[in-house]
Amino acid sequence: MYPLLFIGLGKLQESQREAREERASTVAVWGAAPARLVDALKADRTIEPVAWAEISPDLRRRFDQGSIVPPSETPEPPAQPERESGARPAESRPTEAGRAETEPDDLVTQAARDALLRRRADAILVLWPGLEAALQAGRMGRASMYFDSVNQNSTLARQRVGRALETFRRDVVLQRQRARGLDEGFSVALRADATNVAPRQRRTGQALGTFLPFMLIAMSLLGGLYPAIDMTAGEKERGTMQTLLCAPIGSAEIITGKFIAVWIIGLIAALANIVSLAAALGRIMPGTVTIGPSTYLLAFVMLVPVTFIVTAVFLAVAAMAKDFKDGQNFLMPVYMLLALPAGVTMVPGVQLNAWTAFVPVINIALLIKALLLHEAPPDLVFLTLVSAFTYAALAVTFAASVFEHEQLLLGGREPWRTLLGLDRRPGRLPSAAVSLVTFAVALVSAFYGSLLLQQAGTITTLVATELGFFLLPGALVVFGLGYAPRETLLVKRPALAGVVAAILLGLSSWTFATGVLMRLLPPPEEYVRALERLVLFKDQPLPLWLIWLLIGVMPAVCEELFFRGLVMSGLRRFGPAAAVGVTALLFGVAHASIYRLLPTVFLGAMLGVLAWRSGSIFASMTAHAVNNAFIATIVHERWIAEALGLGGSEMPSWRLTTFGTAIMIAGLIVLWKGTREGNHRGLLRR
Repeated sequence: MYPLLFIGLGKLQESQREAREERASTVAVWGAAPARLVDALKADRTIEPVAWAEISPDLRRRFDQGSIVPPSETPEPPAQPERESGARPAESRPTEAGRAETEPDDLVTQAARDALLRRRADAILVLWPGLEAALQAGRMGRASMYFDSVNQNSTLARQRVGRALETFRRDVVLQRQRARGLDEGFSVALRADATNVAPRQRRTGQALGTFLPFMLIAMSLLGGLYPAIDMTAGEKERGTMQTLLCAPIGSAEIITGKFIAVWIIGLIAALANIVSLAAALGRIMPGTVTIGPSTYLLAFVMLVPVTFIVTAVFLAVAAMAKDFKDGQNFLMPVYMLLALPAGVTMVPGVQLNAWTAFVPVINIALLIKALLLHEAPPDLVFLTLVSAFTYAALAVTFAASVFEHEQLLLGGREPWRTLLGLDRRPGRLPSAAVSLVTFAVALVSAFYGSLLLQQAGTITTLVATELGFFLLPGALVVFGLGYAPRETLLVKRPALAGVVAAILLGLSSWTFATGVLMRLLPPPEEYVRALERLVLFKDQPLPLWLIWLLIGVMPAVCEELFFRGLVMSGLRRFGPAAAVGVTALLFGVAHASIYRLLPTVFLGAMLGVLAWRSGSIFASMTAHAVNNAFIATIVHERWIAEALGLGGSEMPSWRLTTFGTAIMIAGLIVLWKGTREGNHRGLLRR
């Protein structure tokens, strides 16, 4: 389809363009034309001037009598220097006698419009009376061109006549300058040249970036549409869904199998589209398209989270349909809703930025366009992928929830509150789905909320983010759905060993995180400076104790209750490694920076181990607060940084890193030896 589409449309446009260029433009010339102007028109073999063609006898007589008045000398807007045939008649203007004179202009415009709409001429060149006399006297003559912008032949004629008139004008100006002994550049005064510095690869990327992302997403998503309908509504219609539900397998296995099947078909469709487009464009425009295979490969990788989202949504929605036809009716609007936004790449000026990085589907389309243009900053790529996989997780969670309700799979109905898992569950712990959905909602809300609050100041943004986007959602979920707060949030007094370990880990973990992990992906200097300004509240200098409260205590309380409390409690059933590891990863992702990902994931893992082993959220809060407050103190008090050997360096020395790592290991040993095994076994059983 792609070769047929590109070659067919390209050949059609090329043949039409060649036919237009080979055909001479018929130009009706109204008015007395100077001999030099006639020669300039005839010199261009693509122009066929015809004197007085398609003019009425009455209008010809007015030209001969000199009663035709040229248009008002009021300058036209720069974007429309010519008077188009579809323009409104000129408004009344007073003449020297004080009388409104509009009839001559209206007559010429109407006559030109009639001739052009009948396609008796491609363009009409009007030479107003007195043109030759004005030129001979060294004054300015007047001429007007009428054309039909809808008719491509007329537009081409306008361009050709414009070139001829410009050549004639330059010759007249040159003769006047020579006659008066002036330099050839006297009437020009300034020559301004423009140079396009965009390389061919970038220009090609701009051309492809307008339509390629939309085509890839739209066609790739279509590949999973009918398989999703067939594996859900189609099975209901054939009566095989009931048989499947009677088999000795769980709903999780059913949705996993169907999801993988539809997703692989969608990936195959995406791969086929990428390969076909690359081959077609490379064959049709071998010297123009300079997009390498690596760019196409990256575009395919970018389609993976999109196919994740769409596969899950398709399966969930199609499972609600009664039969195949019903499934089509359900999914076509969903397909349009997911695919059409990718067309935003065709809108000039819309690009990948902080505001569009979290908009589903649109962010991937803009990221593919940015990759084609080779202007995708690492931070924006990271945020786009984070948001894409976040929405994919939400979609998969929704699909899994649908497949857990056999009544729905057999054609029945379920309340939306039950389907979304919003029923109250007093005394129980949240499920993994509830924890992940809450994290996704909080992440998107915090991201856009912080953008909206940028002008409000650092303190307002920080307080609103911590209290409004982490503490509040967690509290609403725990108390709104009736979960057991003490067990969910690990509200328990820690043992002495847990407190000692928390202090040791809080004082030392940053040395390994920055001294080792940050060296693997060093941040740019401007990012470090921006982070330092944030920690020091440069827009509003604060005392150290208030910085401890804002940077240390408040994030420690809000983020720990959310991550090591609500989020990790939903993942406990999968064991300590999965619960601590996934929570740490989500904790790192929530800081919205690829340069801080590894250090924050590591810190999150240390905090997770503290909370899990001690069985208390207060242990991880203590370590979190000590870590943040200590870093803020080092940045605020430069003498402490110099005493630690940090001076002008952005990262700790290997000596300090080794010493801090040793203290961190000692803290882990104290934690492991000083806490009982029952602390985390009880949590695992819950």
